[in-house]
Amino acid sequence: MKVGLITPQGWKLEYEGWDPARAWANTVELARQAEDLGFESLWAFDHFTTVPEPKDEMTLESFTHLSAIAMATQNVRLGHMVICTAFRNPALTAKLASTIDVISNGRFEIGIGAGWKEDEWIAYGYGFPPIGERISTFAEHLEVISRMIAPGRATYEGERVHVLDAINEPRSIQPKIPLIVGGNGRVRTAGLAVKFADELNFVFKQPDWVAERMTEVRGLCEAAGRDPDTLRFSCYTLDEDYLHAGQARVDLIGAWAETGIDRIVSFPTKRDPSLEAQASFAEDVKAAGVALDGA
Repeated sequence: MKVGLITPQGWKLEYEGWDPARAWANTVELARQAEDLGFESLWAFDHFTTVPEPKDEMTLESFTHLSAIAMATQNVRLGHMVICTAFRNPALTAKLASTIDVISNGRFEIGIGAGWKEDEWIAYGYGFPPIGERISTFAEHLEVISRMIAPGRATYEGERVHVLDAINEPRSIQPKIPLIVGGNGRVRTAGLAVKFADELNFVFKQPDWVAERMTEVRGLCEAAGRDPDTLRFSCYTLDEDYLHAGQARVDLIGAWAETGIDRIVSFPTKRDPSLEAQASFAEDVKAAGVALDGA
């Protein structure tokens, strides 16, 4: 099991009251420490404002944030957990992903979801369609992004989006940028993961729930004629369970390892964006008998 970290951007008010330049310098320092400690990956969320309530506090835009983190690190993998596809044209999303993959020398993974934070959508002028419509848009965006990150030019004509002979150069350094579908839905989201994704990412769930869902989704793979071993699984863990060092955190990390999940991602610096908090989490992961990089 690999272990990744959310990088502070401000959206959980971890930088409330901080000078933005000081906060960014701290995020870079945390990213470099995480790489030195051996964490497998670093991740960003795609919020425009703070969560759960929008406040007049900093929230760094995710693609810009990850591009800069790529320049500050050498080996750790980078990605989104996850972007809201409706916030950007999907062809542009693919172009951004390929660009970051080049900047990072082949370390980028693109996580994609349908979006959920209503006040954010409305404030930025996107409206807020019903969930069924958002999932349908999500499905078409996956069609476009999948074509755009594959070799050759991309063409797609859907009800909501289209591209015509679109060029995405430079190509990614990786033969294919790993595509992650994020969401807990049992039907449409899981089906989209089976069709398009290299990885299915769950959010805010416990090990027993995820173990059951992995079994279900592997069954969906078999029914669709896909080898279940070609779909990886990850989970963004419930933050509050990972903020405090000690045996309870060690035991929970061990429980995740027992599920056979490929990766967990946590945010131990959500309340305390310090080097000490991050190092303490690394020690508890090791105490659970888990290698940070999954080796």
